[in-house]
Amino acid sequence: MTELVDDFPARAIILSAGQGRRLLPLTENTPKCLLPVAGKPVIAWQIDALLANGIKEIVIVSGFQIGKVEALIAKRYHDYSNIRILFNPFYEVADNLASCWIARDEMRAGFLLLNGDTLLGDHLLPGLLHEQEAPITLCVDFKTEFDDDDMKVQLDAQGRVKQVSKKLSAGETDAESIGLIRFSKEGARLFREAVEQALRESEKLGSWYLAIISALAGQGMVNSHSVAGSRWCEIDFIQDLQKAESHFAFKETESADQLRPDQLLRMPG
Repeated sequence: MTELVDDFPARAIILSAGQGRRLLPLTENTPKCLLPVAGKPVIAWQIDALLANGIKEIVIVSGFQIGKVEALIAKRYHDYSNIRILFNPFYEVADNLASCWIARDEMRAGFLLLNGDTLLGDHLLPGLLHEQEAPITLCVDFKTEFDDDDMKVQLDAQGRVKQVSKKLSAGETDAESIGLIRFSKEGARLFREAVEQALRESEKLGSWYLAIISALAGQGMVNSHSVAGSRWCEIDFIQDLQKAESHFAFKETESADQLRPDQLLRMPG
């Protein structure tokens, strides 16, 4: 019992250091995480979902216009002392692996890792938090076609992750990563050590952290968790923001198993 409690991901790390240049001019002076969706900033959607699901401590890795992020957190969450912000000074020259390095000391117990541009519906997190524990659990969704920008995932017959990469071929691709990962205490240790090792090589500064997840998957450490039928949205382009606006403009009342068949995304055969 104690071991299960120790590994419950009571902490979440949100990676929100980038500007979001593909959303210019909206992000010229505003970080992507502060763009409004249905009247609420992206990061507020994330924090509210985490707090509502028992995540007591939230660490935000910020960079571009960090002062504006700090101001929003101070105003909106002034009663929550366990919401903290870390500064990534490399945000203009590095990718999100560097943000993980900045937050590596926060990875000492089970935690959730969330991309700063992923919105989560009301019913998505409970399923992940009650998933049978694995060292690392990657949230995935399914669709009929994948584009070049999708973070593609190859699965084995048992749902374990084999590879994660944008460069997977159509024949290798079974799902896409939604930008949410659960780590057990052991998974956190493995990931933290791999991040520390990777950034000893200067050329890795521009790498994605999912390259490390893919390497650990090759060692049998990564399971998948399907979020098919749950509401979520990744915001990279203007059309994604418009999609998020329509998806999150209403309060979610139906559970995933109450959705109509035509609302569920296709599962792989």
